[in-house]
Amino acid sequence: MGQFLPLFLITIGFLVFVFAGIGIKILLKKNGEFSGTCASQNPLLNKEGEACGFCGALPEEKCKNEETE
Repeated sequence: MGQFLPLFLITIGFLVFVFAGIGIKILLKKNGEFSGTCASQNPLLNKEGEACGFCGALPEEKCKNEETE
């Protein structure tokens, strides 16, 4: 039990740090949008070459969501 508490507190602290960082990024980004959200840009995730379900961009095209920045 003596080793569990410090590890637990370090884990909770790390999670708080990560979520605070993501929250700060959302606050500082224009309209709170993340860039590069299209999975079609990753050839490992889109092996069939389908269009992005979010913005309709094909794998060889730039994400249409990024153009608004």
